[in-house]
Order: sequence, then C-alpha cells, then structure tokens
Amino acid sequence: MSSQRFIVRAVLIILLIWCVSASILGALGVLATLHPPFPQVILFGLVALLLTAYRFSKEFRLWISSIPLTWLISVHSVRFVGFYFLWLYEQRQLPFAFAVLGGWGDIVVATLALVLLVLRPSSRAIYHVWNTIGFIDIFFVVITATRLALADSASMTALLRLPLSLLPTFVVPLVIFTHVVIFLRLKNDRLAL
Repeated sequence: MSSQRFIVRAVLIILLIWCVSASILGALGVLATLHPPFPQVILFGLVALLLTAYRFSKEFRLWISSIPLTWLISVHSVRFVGFYFLWLYEQRQLPFAFAVLGGWGDIVVATLALVLLVLRPSSRAIYHVWNTIGFIDIFFVVITATRLALADSASMTALLRLPLSLLPTFVVPLVIFTHVVIFLRLKNDRLAL
C-alpha cells in the first residue's frame, strides 16, 4: 500500500473514531457535566492537536495540501447549523447574542461557501475575503459562547447536549483548522480548486 493511501486511511479512521467518541460522550451527557472553561479547553485542545499534526507530520501536511480547495470549503456547509440556532432561540434554549448573531453569521458564511463552490472564481482575493469573514465569524461565535457560558452556564447548556455537543468536540475544531489551512494554501500554493 502506498504511503498516500496509508495516510488517507489513517486520517479517515482517526476522524471516524473521533466523531464516534464525541457522539458517545455527548450521548452519555459527559460534556453536559462540564463547566466553563473546560468545554473551551477541549475545543482549543483539539484545534491545537490538529495544527500540531499538520506542523509536524510531513505526510499529513502533504495529504492536506493535495486535497482540492473546494473540498476544504465544502466543510463549511455544516455552518447552516445557524438555522438550528435560530430555532433554538425561538424555543428560548439559546440566548440572542449567540443564536441570532452567530446563527446568521454562520448562515452567511455557509451560503458564501456554496457560492464559491458553484461559481469557482479564479480570483485568489475572493477566497481570501470569504475565508477571513468565515474565520472572524467562527472566532466571534466561540468568544460569544465562552463569554455567555462564563456569565451564565445554564444559558448555553444546549451546546453541551447532543446533537450540538458535536460542535465543540468535533465540528468547530475542524472548521477552525480548515480556515487556517485555507489561509496557508492561499498564501503558498497556486489556486488549485
């Protein structure tokens, strides 16, 4: 088996184990027992692990570099979860500052990602603008969730139960990681869609 196939299989197995583990922990309610800043520590710890693997594993870095940019952008379609945030706000399960502001931000970023995937513009600047907007939005969402959870942890409990518990334990670390990788790719590579 070639080195590239081995890396692909290893990454897919790790992602599957990670997702299943995050799902099981969410189903068991483990995350719901944690108080701030522990969910945030988990989120940033997972981002740090991804960035460390990218930095120190040449094979992983080469594989990530071989993935078409459109695949990395397509990860951000998950940000249509913003519609669910809006619904949870209407159900009084999430606060306005997180659900409405963050929800609409995520919806805009996901919509723009779909536009990029359909139109595939040749301008590197367009991808930079989208990636910057998306990175600022996810940063805003994480900071807002942290601030609200520190002020009133009960206001953010919906994020610590399935299905939303997958956000801090799986989805958001991947979203942040793909933003960083896209920035690096736009800086260093030709625009390979």
